[in-house]
Amino acid sequence: MNGAGGVRALAVAARDASRRMAATDASTRDRLIESIAGQLDRARADVLAANGRDVQRAAEGGSTPALLDRLRLDDARIDAIVAALRDIAAQPDPLAATATPQRRPNGLTIERQRVPLGVIAMIYEARPNVTADAAALCLKAGNAVILRGGSEARDSNAAIAACVHAALRGQGLPEAAVAVITDPARERMLELLQQADLIDLAIPRGGEGLIRFVAEHARVPVIKHYRGVCHLYVDCAADAVLATRLLLDGKASRPAVCNALETLLVHADIAPALVPGAVAALAARGVEVRGCARTQALARGVRPAGDDDYAAEFLDLVIAVRVVDDLEAALAHIARYGSDHTEVIATQDPVAAEAFVRGTRSAATMVNASSRFNDGGELGLGAEIGISTTRLHAYGPMGAESLTIERYVVRGDGQVRHPGLLDGAS
Repeated sequence: MNGAGGVRALAVAARDASRRMAATDASTRDRLIESIAGQLDRARADVLAANGRDVQRAAEGGSTPALLDRLRLDDARIDAIVAALRDIAAQPDPLAATATPQRRPNGLTIERQRVPLGVIAMIYEARPNVTADAAALCLKAGNAVILRGGSEARDSNAAIAACVHAALRGQGLPEAAVAVITDPARERMLELLQQADLIDLAIPRGGEGLIRFVAEHARVPVIKHYRGVCHLYVDCAADAVLATRLLLDGKASRPAVCNALETLLVHADIAPALVPGAVAALAARGVEVRGCARTQALARGVRPAGDDDYAAEFLDLVIAVRVVDDLEAALAHIARYGSDHTEVIATQDPVAAEAFVRGTRSAATMVNASSRFNDGGELGLGAEIGISTTRLHAYGPMGAESLTIERYVVRGDGQVRHPGLLDGAS
């Protein structure tokens, strides 16, 4: 357990390890991540057994179906984690130079160089895959990471962390580069968030309560992976079959994830043709529909929706529906109720599509594509450490490059800013 004083010691060791990781070359970091993937693949029986214990405890404790879905691992999900790790290893080095050096008139050469953030505190709930993804992404970018997972996934996280530590030892790198806080007490998390001299960034990933707690108590910078109140707007120029496909994939494929749809907005001109069939298709997949009066007039079985429904992240087989007069009304609804996560438009009108893109400020905006594509793996990042809805240096899915920052390196041959001050100096 990491009791009083233990968290500080972990952070000190992580800071030392971060300097070691920053000095490694790209091939060493890639071999390390490949090794983590191999360790996890070989240890899958142990990981699945540990996860089974976590799921059983959570079910007996009355956890919601959404939490159980996020917590549960199986062979297919282990395969997906291993594939994501190997994808991260195969990606270009995020610390490689990408900008051409610029030469100034005074002879100075100006370079922009990407460097690791340093030590990242990853605080998350019920998602054991985050243990592997966060470790790999941080290591790929030359960082150290301190993992504080939720108590509901303690056995799963420990089993995956053991694979990470075995790979670090195998490469002759410090285990402290991926530190794990095992004490579930909230006091340990609070202690971690106070280490402003050792922690460079905190990333909370979980329920609204966790994220608010981190944001309110942290003395270190925080990037929030906040609520996913995601909308699909069906324009008057939409293809109804395409729009229904986006709706069903976005809502029913995996309702407990943050990129699932929570609200359907339908232009009034297409609503009579689209809403009855869409509601029937949702109901056939077990989705409860809550809608405005105009929606209720068009389809049976629609419960009334209120402001709380339009603001809700259901994370369940529930969706809110509203018929709107036009694109501007849809954008006004999104501005009022949205969470800057993912917005989708279905339309065959390129002018409407561009107006929707310009009119939304979400981390990802989709045109005729499912909200479920707002995911690091789907967008070519291999995996994600989170989907930032905080407008800082990273916005949207955060891959390895989002765990670096850009600095300047200036090379000269004795240039000074005010040479006149040096006249007569020996």
